[in-house]
Amino acid sequence: MAPLISDARPLAARPATASLEMPQRTWHRLARTVLQAAAILVFATLLPGCASYRSRGIQFEIEPTYRVRDPQFLRSMANLVIPGIVGGNRVTGLVNGDEIFPAMLEAIQGARQSINLETYIYWSGEVGRKFSMALAERARAGVHVHVLIDWLGSRRIDSELLSLMADAGVEVRKFNPLVWYDLARINHRDHRKLLIIDGSIGFTGGAGFADLWQGNADSPDHWRDSQFRLEGPAVAQLQSVFMENWVRTSSRILDGLEYFPELEPVGDAFAQVFRSSPHEGMENVLLMYLLSIGAAETNIRLSVPYFIPGRLTSRALVAACQRGVSVEIIVPGPNTDMSIVRHASRSKWGPLLRAGVKIYEYEPTMYHCKMMVVDDVWVSVGSANFDNRSFQLNDEANLNVFSSEFAEEQVQVFEADKALSNQVTLEEWKKRSLWKRFMELLTTPFQSQL
Repeated sequence: MAPLISDARPLAARPATASLEMPQRTWHRLARTVLQAAAILVFATLLPGCASYRSRGIQFEIEPTYRVRDPQFLRSMANLVIPGIVGGNRVTGLVNGDEIFPAMLEAIQGARQSINLETYIYWSGEVGRKFSMALAERARAGVHVHVLIDWLGSRRIDSELLSLMADAGVEVRKFNPLVWYDLARINHRDHRKLLIIDGSIGFTGGAGFADLWQGNADSPDHWRDSQFRLEGPAVAQLQSVFMENWVRTSSRILDGLEYFPELEPVGDAFAQVFRSSPHEGMENVLLMYLLSIGAAETNIRLSVPYFIPGRLTSRALVAACQRGVSVEIIVPGPNTDMSIVRHASRSKWGPLLRAGVKIYEYEPTMYHCKMMVVDDVWVSVGSANFDNRSFQLNDEANLNVFSSEFAEEQVQVFEADKALSNQVTLEEWKKRSLWKRFMELLTTPFQSQL
């Protein structure tokens, strides 16, 4: 998610034996939820024209007559979501900061012609400094380095790091800075997370550039997340996604061999990198989810930090269960940066649990993974969440992969996360306290902004 206030907020360590019902903690959570709700209300709902660029979007259910393994599924996905699905790719999963940051830094240090970076979160700190220094070093070596950061999401980057990069020749742009004559733009955020090296190596996933993503999800201060390295012809699509907002922000096109080299097949995976933006009016993220869920035959595994299903997506998940599909979803537990989202999410679980959807809350730390695996062959990863903000308000980008080998690897990761999660049963959900029900009710006016 790209909340208007924070997609990443430091978490205080919680003793394992502490009661979740302590009055002090309860009041703390209430205060945080109220502050988050107030910020969303002030900066989004009350802004004139904040939704003026949005279309009506998808209003009707999708009922595919094919399954994920049928050739028609890839044809429909390639032509409805666009761009097309290309073969010859290799995708490598990276788990948590201990794997994510070294791999990305190594790729940056090996750049010879160009580096394009687009991200929602870029903060000062150890991680921010390491990447700024690496980008600056490459710029001084003559590599064309372009950095696009979201104005709101990266508000915690200080001028020192920006000057460090700019003085070395890195071109840094901020997406949609707030201006007095167009306050509504604060509701349109660039939530994409892309890194493209020499037009031939790409990274995408859920991780931002902040110290919260360090480590190995080994404490409440180190988040659980995944990133993915992409090689092959689909990297050109990743580069194309970057170019959209780079042109929108800088009014310059980046072209030539250093950005779009000839890309030879390097693997067996079919892949597609698609973008979604409120200006396009197609709701590509929502469409991708609906097509994938509707075509599922055996199982759906969904990892998502911000899960607020709407009418269409809830019905799609329920319908999948009714035709015998196993649906499992992992969401954050008590360790969450947006308590208002957790309450809004839980208010939607009734129909899903009654239909047989299995919902698990990840316990050790904040769970920020964004992944869907369908029928052990179709995988979608990237920046998109399962909520209205990703569907209608943010700029998002996802990597879709059709590969049983890659899917098997991600299923193993999912199962490892599930082993550290607590399943919420229908009976437990029904017995939740009046206090929790009140907090869920409190989120109702804001769910279109979450």
